[in-house]
Amino acid sequence: MASKVFVPLCVVVAAAVLAAGRAPVADAASAHLHFYMHDVLGASAVQVVRGPRGMFGNTVVMDDVLTEGAAATSAVVGRAQGQYIVASSQGGMDLMVSMNVVLSSGPFAGSSVTVVGRDDTGVAVRELTVVGGTGQFRMARGYKRII
Repeated sequence: MASKVFVPLCVVVAAAVLAAGRAPVADAASAHLHFYMHDVLGASAVQVVRGPRGMFGNTVVMDDVLTEGAAATSAVVGRAQGQYIVASSQGGMDLMVSMNVVLSSGPFAGSSVTVVGRDDTGVAVRELTVVGGTGQFRMARGYKRII
């Protein structure tokens, strides 16, 4: 892995709010969030485990900035905090991802969405599963799309 890699990821989260909690818009059953994730290996993402051979088993812990626009200087809307593990021993960059998308501004400030799944980085568009959340996203279900 490169020591400093800037990867802006356009992330779309569609999460159905299934709990009996408050939705920001009357009668809303879902929310569509659009933001950019800035993963900088060595700065906001640190490798904590090196696998026995090649990249298989490498584990990175992240605390990545989420912004409104593609530029790193765009308004911050939250952070992606979690980990990813290189899960393919056959080459490629198939990752096992688990993260909390913690929102710090806008109508969902203070809420989070929990995401888990396989991230096949060799595919242009991929999806991870939303398995829950907190605040306005308590008991959320849905998906996170990475473009």
